[in-house]
Amino acid sequence: MLNSVLCFIFQILIEDPITTCLSPSVYDMICKLGFEARENCDISSIVTQNGEVCWTTITDCVVYTESAQGLDYRGSVRLLGPVCQAVHLHLSSLTKGQFETRYSSGFQWTGVPELFPEMFDALGSLQSLAISLSLMKLTSCLERALADMDVLKVFVGSPCGLNLRNVLWHGFAAPQEIPPKYCSMMILLTAGLGQLLKGYLQQTKFTLAHRPFITLTSLEDLIVFPDVTYEVLSVLEEVMKKSTFILKIMLPYWEVALLNFKSQRFADCAILLLVQLETGLRKVFATVNKCPKRLLTAESTALYTTFDEILAKHLNDGKINQLPLFLGEPAMEFLWDFLNHQEGPRLRDRLSHGEISLPEFPKEAANQLLAFSFVLLLRFIDEDLLSVFKQEKAAVRALVSVAEAYGARCHPVSQLKKQVLSCERSIGVWPLLPLPEGSEREAQRSEGNSEINACHSLITEIVAELCHHVPETHRVPHDSEHLPPEKWPQLLRELCSIPVRTLFCPRAVLEVLAVLRKIGAHCHRVCDQVAACAELRRRQWEDRSLRSRQRRNYLRLVHSIKLLSPMLYLILLLIALELVNIHVVLGKNTSEYQQYLRFLKSILQYTENLAAYTSQDKNKWDEAVNLTQVALLKIWTFSEKKQMLIHLAKKSTSKVV
Repeated sequence: MLNSVLCFIFQILIEDPITTCLSPSVYDMICKLGFEARENCDISSIVTQNGEVCWTTITDCVVYTESAQGLDYRGSVRLLGPVCQAVHLHLSSLTKGQFETRYSSGFQWTGVPELFPEMFDALGSLQSLAISLSLMKLTSCLERALADMDVLKVFVGSPCGLNLRNVLWHGFAAPQEIPPKYCSMMILLTAGLGQLLKGYLQQTKFTLAHRPFITLTSLEDLIVFPDVTYEVLSVLEEVMKKSTFILKIMLPYWEVALLNFKSQRFADCAILLLVQLETGLRKVFATVNKCPKRLLTAESTALYTTFDEILAKHLNDGKINQLPLFLGEPAMEFLWDFLNHQEGPRLRDRLSHGEISLPEFPKEAANQLLAFSFVLLLRFIDEDLLSVFKQEKAAVRALVSVAEAYGARCHPVSQLKKQVLSCERSIGVWPLLPLPEGSEREAQRSEGNSEINACHSLITEIVAELCHHVPETHRVPHDSEHLPPEKWPQLLRELCSIPVRTLFCPRAVLEVLAVLRKIGAHCHRVCDQVAACAELRRRQWEDRSLRSRQRRNYLRLVHSIKLLSPMLYLILLLIALELVNIHVVLGKNTSEYQQYLRFLKSILQYTENLAAYTSQDKNKWDEAVNLTQVALLKIWTFSEKKQMLIHLAKKSTSKVV
């Protein structure tokens, strides 16, 4: 059945070659309207010999509706056409040295002046794709500075105008559909803005401060594909020409993306790949949802079909989006990790908004995108050819295997698992903390054990109850009735290895995850604080620099560690078990759900207070023990009510049985 569906879609995708992704009105706006006026425009009225932009000539071409309620975009584009052509001829007549002498000072304000000599080279090359890429990079670095200047609205600020930024960044425009003169005009406008800003800063004595670029962190969690080798690149060059995922008019973008990867221009490679992934996925989206018109740019009164809708669970009309079902969860998880999740790199957003330094864009990110794109293209080639590639190329098999096994890395579920395991490792360090000679013996002598012993007994009982809800396949073997503490870390790792569904999590699930992550974060803070405090006080004890009160406090710390360690393990075990059953929360009614949230927030309050009491400036170790006893009683009481997710999951399973 699946094979027949794939064949049907494959057949549809290869029919009716597409000549443009621009709707008729958008095509007319970009490719025709600015060429209707044929008169020549004197460049000296636009820019002086010294490169000073004459704004009046440009703004005089911006016209308004008869009611003066808004811009007349069509009229403005028509009038600006000859001005853009004059600017393009002017820049084309300059040497690179002349260009930099006249205009380089006007580009400094952007924070990325090095981009503009590259753009000048692109204009001189007459390569339409290089010009399109230049415009994408230019609009991304300008986006936060465009404000409300009407002339800029005509070019990039409104879907009613040329809208060059969105048309390019969302992959609607083929390379040859962007007139080079608009790139030239945008370069000149950028220089002109720099000149205006320079004058303003001189007058006001203000200093322009640029926001720092975002550094892509935690990429190591996302590196799943091996490096793309020359063998894979050679196969990819062949696959690109045969994969129906790629629109033929867009093939040059893919070819240049590969060239950029080989030339170690990783940001340029990523930009082109991301744009074309959106284009290709839009094509599949329109096919599987039987809405072919969605492949085109929308009119100004409607929304474009972008990644947000392409990757959503539902269509605008409420129907199920068939694309996620067709792509499968691994591919969807990869796309969400790299594009959507707040704690992911959000590559498309950050590149298109100019938030990442292009020269410092990491190879690892481009490599992952390229490898994923390659596997995606393979799904849209002839099945016999795919079999040949898999049989003859081990590197191809390896990439496909990784792609098929991909699981979410940046989803809150994945982040919570990572948090639990990190916290478990931190607690594991505590027994290794060296204690000064005599401190532990003195601690046992000076402190009563009744309260702590009571807590230990309660922890043992609660852990035993929780262990009954561990899935059979992930239980840790042990001989005694109760799971010994030395086995708890192994159990946590087992639980965190259980897959949890992450795609399209309902709001209630995300809300519970948010509380659990806050609890985990405070536990981690306690772990770090206790370890740091214990190490500091140990050195001070040995140096005999502790005063009497500080000495007693240190003894309380030593005494408390033996309780806080199993208590934190208990909370992590509770988090891990509830996480395994997280989707069961949808079975609770409103009242039960609110009670459950109150319970979790009571644990959160405990961990917040514990983090405060164990900080080096508080050192309230006796209070920490009291807090722990109260928290344990709350956990035991709520567990007795059988209202945790583990209990609800067991009820559901029992009904099925």
